[in-house]
Amino acid sequence: MKLRLIKGMRLVAATHNPGKAREIAALLDGNYEIVTAGELNLPEPDETETTFVGNAMLKARHATLLSGEVCLADDSGLSIAALDGAPGIFSARWAGPSKDFALAMQKVEERIEETGSKDRSAWFTSALAVAWPDGTCVVVEGRVDGQVVWPPRGERGFGYDPIFQPDGHDLTFGEMDPAAKDAMSHRALAFDRLKAVLID
Repeated sequence: MKLRLIKGMRLVAATHNPGKAREIAALLDGNYEIVTAGELNLPEPDETETTFVGNAMLKARHATLLSGEVCLADDSGLSIAALDGAPGIFSARWAGPSKDFALAMQKVEERIEETGSKDRSAWFTSALAVAWPDGTCVVVEGRVDGQVVWPPRGERGFGYDPIFQPDGHDLTFGEMDPAAKDAMSHRALAFDRLKAVLID
């Protein structure tokens, strides 16, 4: 039997981030009833894996175990060439317990300046995992390349979006219309791959 996500079914998004939940619902074309781990009061697991794929699978399986429902988890982050790929899987942690991404973006700029590097190249990675209560898990990955800019530009998006300018574009993710970002972001690429595997 082929694994499928049936239109109209309820999916638990293993996130406590409302911005990410909205983006997930939009990328699934509004075809699913999305409820978040935060709304279900599911605790967040410790992200102990060393890759985006590993952490996405860990989060999806954790939420499925606690909810008994099909769960979708995203693990994503910004990697910067001058920082040897940091913050990477620690992207959210750089924002501290209060999820202060203004602080995290400031930290990125300070760290790059400390290296003395002129290389501003960076990339966003998104790993998506869907877990079923029987232990089955499907995972895909998407990546978009660009550069880090300073100062931050734009109030849209979330996280590091205001300092990331994708290759071939004049606007940062923080300045882009959400639909324009959704058409080409790392998460959009990952969702395209997920749809190819799980959605007719």
